[in-house]
Amino acid sequence: MLHIINKSPFERNSLDSCLRIAQGGAVLLIEDGVYAAGKGSAAEAKIKQAMAGMKVYALGPDVAARGLADRVIDGVTLVDYAGFVDLVAESTNVQSWL
Repeated sequence: MLHIINKSPFERNSLDSCLRIAQGGAVLLIEDGVYAAGKGSAAEAKIKQAMAGMKVYALGPDVAARGLADRVIDGVTLVDYAGFVDLVAESTNVQSWL
């Protein structure tokens, strides 16, 4: 399953809810959700813990737009829009966390 998070972890609890419930699969951070992928953020420990059991991706153009390109947590894979489409197409189920 692909879990898509588009809300900042500092404004909503979408990331916490997803990581509490999700088992396996992958997480894709898009829009303001990419703030969770920043080194030194309050969400860094949660992301690193999640990476033990699932793959974590972040949408590269959203990371760049928010000035985080040089601060992405090691192990978070950046994808472009084509990669986003590939992740969705390869997944049997997709859950957006609002």
